[in-house]
Amino acid sequence: MQAEELKNIVLDVKSLKTETQTIELKSAAQGCPTRLFDTLSSFSNQDEGGIIIFGIDEADDYAVKGVYDAQDLQKKVTEQCKQMEPSVRALFTVCDIDGHTVVSAEIPGVDISERPVFYKGVGRIKGSYVRVGESDEPMSEYEIYSYEAFRKRIRDDIRTVEGGRLNMIDEKRMGDYLTAVKNERRNLADHVSEKEILELMGITRDGVPTLAGLMTFSKYPQAYFPQLCITAVSLPGTEQGTVGNDGERFIDNKRITGAIPDMLEEAVEFVRKNSRTKTIIDDNGRRADKPEYPIKAVREAILNALVHRDYSVHTENVPIRIEMYRDRMEIINSGGLYGRISIDALGKVHPETRNAVLANMLELLNVTENRYSGIPTMRSEFARAGLPAPLFSVVHGEFKVVMKNGLFAETMLVSDSLVEFCSIPRTRDEIVTFVGKSKNYVMSKIVGSLVESGKLKMTMPEKPKSPNQRFLKA
Repeated sequence: MQAEELKNIVLDVKSLKTETQTIELKSAAQGCPTRLFDTLSSFSNQDEGGIIIFGIDEADDYAVKGVYDAQDLQKKVTEQCKQMEPSVRALFTVCDIDGHTVVSAEIPGVDISERPVFYKGVGRIKGSYVRVGESDEPMSEYEIYSYEAFRKRIRDDIRTVEGGRLNMIDEKRMGDYLTAVKNERRNLADHVSEKEILELMGITRDGVPTLAGLMTFSKYPQAYFPQLCITAVSLPGTEQGTVGNDGERFIDNKRITGAIPDMLEEAVEFVRKNSRTKTIIDDNGRRADKPEYPIKAVREAILNALVHRDYSVHTENVPIRIEMYRDRMEIINSGGLYGRISIDALGKVHPETRNAVLANMLELLNVTENRYSGIPTMRSEFARAGLPAPLFSVVHGEFKVVMKNGLFAETMLVSDSLVEFCSIPRTRDEIVTFVGKSKNYVMSKIVGSLVESGKLKMTMPEKPKSPNQRFLKA
């Protein structure tokens, strides 16, 4: 970067008073920091890389204090970069800010095939880090394995099941599948036995069923993998631990088992049963029911979790989770993004498939299209319903979809109008009357979040519970 760019970044940091996902600050007035390995690793292991800025004292209100010796600092940082595997190649920039010398080291993100970058002194397991917000955290053993699985093209969906047998098979589903294979794969229709088809299509290997085969055709694959299921809960509040009016922790709670096609339909039905439905009367007097969440989008999200989750030994004891809150639903599965794709690129490019054999089986059964249309469908269905677009994220090797419902959208509209209502100081009672909901909900969920976000302020912040308290637009 140019010196002027570095100055602007420093100004932003001083204004925000925080490090970020891509910015790390180091005070180097007295010498070069001796432990940069965690940051070198975490920045190298994310697509966007990161920048280490030397000469800013975070502990002293982000004061610019400069570095002890810019040339020696670069030399010693480079020495630490060479102790990484693979070696990190930092790009340095030096500039003057208010008479102090500030140095930055740009750390490029490496290709996924070279990750994880780790400190050779302690090895891959202890020396690999991931950036989480403003901190560097050790990678889990599973996160390290996920890079190795991609690099070595490990196919966990076709690993054989120890002690597995092709009993308790859904014979109709298997028959439909074999018919589809013969129709779609004409070269397998003649002169190939059904036993050979099972081998060629990855349902068995040397006569032993694969994980994908059991998860697709067994009536109860959980006999082998008890946790390869779905746990679904409907909760009375907006956070875990909130209880309902009668002290209940769950409105509904279910463990969903069976083969993937069965779990898919049962999970969709769980969401449908626990969703609120709004009745709408159109201009012609016709009645229509509008579900809380677009069911087609819900089905795609659950199907994606079942097809694209990680099926390695590292995650076989972690079920898929569906958590329904009053303002949103979250669907979480083990396994982050696979291959060279980012969150921003989801639904825009064709990604590499983690479980290609499993996906192919479900395609032939007409369970999935296998055309990468799931996420675009989710987005379009939510847009058609007038709801916020689903949010996708990956944290510690888990992929999460968050779907906001009408209550969330309504709360956002109420919040915006409430902020304007408080252009002059308002009492609690005035605010509750304006919103038209229970006092506890309005003050704890709406006003509380607006004060926390800085959109509203208290006229008596030193006495937050005072009956004379007023709330004013910030």
